[in-house]
Amino acid sequence: MSEKEVADLQVLTEVLTALRKLDHEGQERMIQTICTFLNLAPGSQLPKAPSQSSSSPSHTFSRAGSFSEDRSMSAKDFMSDKQPRTDVEKVVCLAFYLTHYASTPHFQTVDISKLNTDAAQIKFSNAAFSVNNAVQSGYLAPAPQGKKQISAAGERFVQALPDRDAAKKAMSNARPRRPNRKVNAPESES
Repeated sequence: MSEKEVADLQVLTEVLTALRKLDHEGQERMIQTICTFLNLAPGSQLPKAPSQSSSSPSHTFSRAGSFSEDRSMSAKDFMSDKQPRTDVEKVVCLAFYLTHYASTPHFQTVDISKLNTDAAQIKFSNAAFSVNNAVQSGYLAPAPQGKKQISAAGERFVQALPDRDAAKKAMSNARPRRPNRKVNAPESES
């Protein structure tokens, strides 16, 4: 084995060892994150470096359905394909587009509003309210510096669209939210 092959094998061993510490869902999420970070689409071939010979084997990542291989889709076409029905669904679809097509994993409400306009969608009556509802519903999660990011459940929801039954099932399989605790008012003394 060449030095490069030994180094590649060592990195692969380290990565697989780290991934084994996670459950299946965590492994999928980590692989998606790595592919997003490296701007790779699972299932597509990695571009060959200029120094590679054409006889070397090509590496592929396959996980059907996790990302679209066509990254050139416009926001307008994406929204047309996904067919969101409510403002919250529009927000999560736009968040998915920002994350996977516009390389913006952390965003603000204004980014959602601008993309909504670019996608030729009906303007939100109150974008901040819709984004907050998406967070409360588990589609979005907090990100650093007061920004938001799409949650794993939100990603599964958008990936399932426009199949509404599959999308609902994806959200029902998400971790249930804890119910709000009621605070009892102090009893008045008589």
